[in-house]
Amino acid sequence: MKEDRKKILDQIDEKMATLGQETETHLKGLLNAKPITYWDYIHTDALLNLQIPRTTHKDEMVFIMYHQINELLFKMILWEIEQISFHEDLQPGFFAERLGRVSRYFDVLTESFTIMKDGMEVEQYMKFRDTLTPASGFQSAQYRKIEFASTDLINLIDARFRETIDRETPFENAYNHLYWQAAGKNYSTGEKSTLLNLFEEHYMGEFIHFMKKYNTRNLDLTFMALPDEARHNVELQNQMRHYDHTVNVKWVMAHFSAARHYLESGSKVAEATGGSEWQKYMLPKYQRRIFFPKLWTREELDGWGETNLDGHNTLEEPLLI
Repeated sequence: MKEDRKKILDQIDEKMATLGQETETHLKGLLNAKPITYWDYIHTDALLNLQIPRTTHKDEMVFIMYHQINELLFKMILWEIEQISFHEDLQPGFFAERLGRVSRYFDVLTESFTIMKDGMEVEQYMKFRDTLTPASGFQSAQYRKIEFASTDLINLIDARFRETIDRETPFENAYNHLYWQAAGKNYSTGEKSTLLNLFEEHYMGEFIHFMKKYNTRNLDLTFMALPDEARHNVELQNQMRHYDHTVNVKWVMAHFSAARHYLESGSKVAEATGGSEWQKYMLPKYQRRIFFPKLWTREELDGWGETNLDGHNTLEEPLLI
């Protein structure tokens, strides 16, 4: 035990020396330190006091907490993608393992929509949602960052303008032609909605910086830079396809189904709180957002996001064999 303790102390000395610190000072600090607790480490009290309803309707708490859980999972996803994209010596195994984590987080998100779809009274939701205008889930900055970090920027450009955008296009111009701009802009007049104006006022500068950061380090280009053997590995290709399909079809359709459950519950179809034409904005066949188009066949691309009358996706996730 004495030898083990000496070895640990030597390692601590070595670490402190690299930091320009004295080991003795840190050891004295331990004498005065309080033992860590679960609630201190997780900041439970702070976390549980972040739910502040705007109305007296009880189910608004479900709505708030569900979206906060989503944002925490989005942060976990971005954390894993950053480790892949900026790894100093990226190996295929590390890429696959971290991508698996990202996919599992989105699998959870996809399955979780029943919490909101079946977990709130329609009557309550249709009342408290009026107090949220013009706020919208559209304004999730982390979700937009996941898109930027996942694919080459051209794949997020509105299909109507892709031929006018290339790698020489200023980021500000590319930003103004992203597919989701259509949900907050009248293209006949060019006028932006309050939803979009507020979103850009708060995040546009941050988005431009993030777009530049991942311009050549996104998951799509990082995958294409792997050795040939890894890029042609069927198991890894299926992992990529699973992530792509889960985010851009399954998760979106689950979101659509939940929104439809509430917004089409009355005699008249309700507008989204942000004012967007939510049916067309949300359906994958209109968005045509695909992170890794090179990994799908022409037939699969042509049928991307096709839905039946119930709004369910008719394109399953075919595996390569």
